[in-house]
Amino acid sequence: MALRPEPFGALVYHFGTRKLSFLKTPELVTVVSGLENHPDVHAAIEAAGVEEAQRPAYLKALAGLAANGTILARETQ
Repeated sequence: MALRPEPFGALVYHFGTRKLSFLKTPELVTVVSGLENHPDVHAAIEAAGVEEAQRPAYLKALAGLAANGTILARETQ
């Protein structure tokens, strides 16, 4: 996956699926970039400073990225 910052947020390109996705806010870029540094999605969203009222939209965006294979669920041990 490659993340290219843009004024609106970022473009995400997945080399395996060849899919291009748009991250429409800088905060969503922060969430996606920070996923590996947090124990779960909710912690990444909170750390990015996303307001409570906006969190369902961010969860929906992340679910879309997961559905098209751009991001993957972390394997548990």
